[in-house]
Formats: sequence, structure tokens, C-alpha cells
Amino acid sequence: MAKFYFYYSTMNAGKSTTLLQSSYNYKERGMNPLVLTPQLDDRFGEGKVASRIGLHAEAVTFTQGDNLLDRITAAHQTDPLHCVLVDEAQFLTRQQVRQLSDVVDNLGIPVLAYGLRTDFQGNLFEGSESLLAWADSLTEIKTICHCGRKATMVLRLGEDGKPVRDGAQVKIGGNETYMSVCRRHFKEGIATRQTNELPFKD
Repeated sequence: MAKFYFYYSTMNAGKSTTLLQSSYNYKERGMNPLVLTPQLDDRFGEGKVASRIGLHAEAVTFTQGDNLLDRITAAHQTDPLHCVLVDEAQFLTRQQVRQLSDVVDNLGIPVLAYGLRTDFQGNLFEGSESLLAWADSLTEIKTICHCGRKATMVLRLGEDGKPVRDGAQVKIGGNETYMSVCRRHFKEGIATRQTNELPFKD
């Protein structure tokens, strides 16, 4: 029975790496996965999913105005799909999350979505909020703060390297723009390890 999966984390936790590994596993078994990525995230070139450790794959881009059920149905009719993998799933709309649930329920195709849970202000993205509500399975991909605690939040950094608290929710960027931190250091606005700070021990 097909299921709807949401793998969530902060920045730099390995979401894209995990997605690419899943895609490779399907292909290795002679199956046909469809990788989707938002058109607005073109850091590695349009229609590409790439990880920090060098893995990459071609993907089909989508916009927030696309009907994903229609697009996936058309692709499935041309070449039967065994899985749909969605990168940067926080950029999905509520309607698109519902459409992906229809892919699972009506077409019997498993959907694996990978994305951030919250933005730089600590608020849920629209897509993530809907995925948390509609997915069958929720899995956290973990990474750590500079202090050693589990990172659960994301700081946005300005050109001076200091945290920015205001601005548009969506701003595409990598390590130069965002830093994953624990809740304490998110509240304190501390993005890097302090010279007198000892590593956290649980």
C-alpha cells in the first residue's frame, strides 16, 4: 500500500542526500522514480537536485501554480512511475500537498517529500504545515548546532554575518545565508561557536 512520507529538518541536515539515495535505490532495482524540485530554487541550475557532498540528479521543476496530480498522472501514463520524490517541499502550496495525497490514494504511487519545517523566524512554511497534517509518516533528519545540541531552528544571516530577523519568508541561499542552530542559540541569535563555549554534552 502506497504511503505519503515527509522527511523534515533544518538546513544542511542531508535532506537532498537522502532523496538522491532513495532515487538511486529505486533505479538500481529497475524502477522509475520521478524527482520534482521547485523552479525557484536554481542554486545548482534549473532542474537539478544536488547535495553538499557532491551527489546530483536531474529533476522536473514545478511552480506553485502547477497541478501536481495532473502532471504526475500524465507522466505515469507515459512511463509508469514507482515513486515520486519532492525536494524543497516547504515551497509546496496547501493545494499541492492535497494533490500529492491524491497521487498516493488514487494512483497508488508512494510520495516522499523532503523539506524544512520552519523558516528563519521560527514559523512553519505553508507546505511544511500541510505536510505535517497530511503525511502518513513523519521523519526528522537530524543535524547539530555549533554547540553540539540538536539543531531545530534556522538563522538567516546578513552580509555582515549577523542574524536577520525581518524580511520575506523565502530567500534562496546556502551556508552563506543560513545556519542551523538549537532553540537556545536561535533565541539568542548566536550563529557560530563562541571562543569560551564548551561543547554540549547530553
